Amino acid sequence: MINLNSDEKLQFSFDQLSYDAHAYSYRVIHCNADWTVSSLSTTEFLTGFTTGTISDVSKSVNTTTLYTHYQFELPNTDMQFKISGNYVTQIYEDNQTENPIAQVCFSICDPKVTIHTKVRANTDIELNGKLQQVDFDVLLNGLAVQNPMREIQVFIRQNNRFDNEVKGIVPTYVQGNALSYVNNKQLIFEGGSEFHTFDISSVYAASRGVDAIRYMQPQYAAYLTTDKIQANDAYNQEFDADGKFVINLQRATDAVDVEADYMWVNFVLDIKKPFFDGKIYVGGDFNYNLMADQNIMDYDFKKELYFYRTLLKQGGYNYQYRFRDKASGRVMLERVDGSYWQTTNEYSIFI
Repeated sequence: MINLNSDEKLQFSFDQLSYDAHAYSYRVIHCNADWTVSSLSTTEFLTGFTTGTISDVSKSVNTTTLYTHYQFELPNTDMQFKISGNYVTQIYEDNQTENPIAQVCFSICDPKVTIHTKVRANTDIELNGKLQQVDFDVLLNGLAVQNPMREIQVFIRQNNRFDNEVKGIVPTYVQGNALSYVNNKQLIFEGGSEFHTFDISSVYAASRGVDAIRYMQPQYAAYLTTDKIQANDAYNQEFDADGKFVINLQRATDAVDVEADYMWVNFVLDIKKPFFDGKIYVGGDFNYNLMADQNIMDYDFKKELYFYRTLLKQGGYNYQYRFRDKASGRVMLERVDGSYWQTTNEYSIFI
């Protein structure tokens, strides 16, 4: 997210895992509040060109995994945003706009209203238990709204997750220039637990959350500290980044984007019997919090543990375990990591 007509920039970057030459371009699409493509023409939401070429290209240096790093910024001298809203940048190769290789969702904000928010443990269901409830007021600041029940759309996210995003709610009451969203049971979230953390910024020493790092030709492999079910444990305060990650390399000069290497990171969850009523996912910003098949943990019946393996670039990462119930499809944190009212979470409210 960045603000409209500000000095803020969005930086897009990705790696292609080879030294092969590729000609990548990008285009920007404007979306409605529900992320469907809007009916606006490009001239209504963009100034300048409607597509761009990615020319900032660098090859990796002294890495076991060869890769080429691509990056660009928006807005730039060739493309600026006219209006706020949800956007998608599609990246494609050789001018094949109909076949994007990647897409990035982001928002351009134009703060016309003021939001006052409170997160409380004294929810409409329990007192200082496993849940957190969000209350907030929206001050319209003179914004012309005829029917706030229909014209105002609200989206609330916890830690950048979409699986438990709340939408479609209306104000509890309207008083003059203020909309109050209070005592709404839809705004009750699991507190969850503080995120697990690991640091793979060095290949020479096992840092926080890492048991061992080994060179498994042709790449390094990191074996994380074995996690256990902590649903019945007491709350344990840990400093985390609410699911975020940062690319970092301890011995890097000033070019961490091309000096950081890739590692196979191995996650282990020790549990004697698997869950038969649902599946366990590993989630965090590093995999976009997607409840997707590639983020499901597998179970090893001989070793009696869940495992998950993924290729990550060196840096520091947050993650958590999410249980999806087979019958209801509901995603829960309590089954594995526990849920506590004391947990610090980041809530984002979009009006």
